[in-house]
Amino acid sequence: MLECVINISEGQDPGIIAALSDGLGDNLLDVHSDPDHNRSVFTLIGEEAPRTLISTAVQLLDMTQHDGVHPRLGVVDVVPFVPLEGSTIDDALRARHDFATWATTSLQVPIFFYGPERTLPYVRAHAWKDLQPDIGPLTPHHSAGAMCVGVRPPLVAYNLWLEKVDLVETKNIASTVRSADIRTLGLQVGAYTQVSINLINPMNAGPLDAYDAVAQHAPIHHAELVGLLPAAVLANIPRDRWEALDVSKEQTIEWRLRN
Repeated sequence: MLECVINISEGQDPGIIAALSDGLGDNLLDVHSDPDHNRSVFTLIGEEAPRTLISTAVQLLDMTQHDGVHPRLGVVDVVPFVPLEGSTIDDALRARHDFATWATTSLQVPIFFYGPERTLPYVRAHAWKDLQPDIGPLTPHHSAGAMCVGVRPPLVAYNLWLEKVDLVETKNIASTVRSADIRTLGLQVGAYTQVSINLINPMNAGPLDAYDAVAQHAPIHHAELVGLLPAAVLANIPRDRWEALDVSKEQTIEWRLRN
């Protein structure tokens, strides 16, 4: 089974988010929308639902009209294929290839690959500079921009909101706690600042580790899990910390698959 965690550059219009969700059925496990990031994270199962979602997004959204604090290359910004139990990285690589062939042929959107070749942060830093698309047109789509299509193990996306901490200090904190397993950005999000985190090896460094690392430098107003997390990651967190860390069994991939 493959998971696909698609990041769409729209998090403010409930009508559009509902239209994007339409037709995904039981293949849609979760939607997390953030109006300040102007971004929604759709957690899907399989290979057909991503194509349905992305076709709708390219039809409805226009990158030239988008405004939000999170970096993005297109209206469909990130499309990672993630092997779950019973699947392998090779299965995800095959799905990535098939998807990229379909997207460039059907939608004419250029695609940058990440995974074995390079990291997603590398793509963000180099795209359209010294890095050209791996497949598809060599210029951005007029309204959809470009997509980053990847292969990765399960990760955990996590936000920590800080109160009365300015952006310069928040960026310094993000830099201080950053590691091989913890990718961070310091962002201004409304009246708050935020350390936006990807835990790329969450069995080694999970939400508890990130929370406690940031808390050493500033008070945390609240935590926010973005999307879902593996049950094995939750099992590493003491039950009395779940509420403060914004995690629960209902937010695990396995619970959503069963229910």
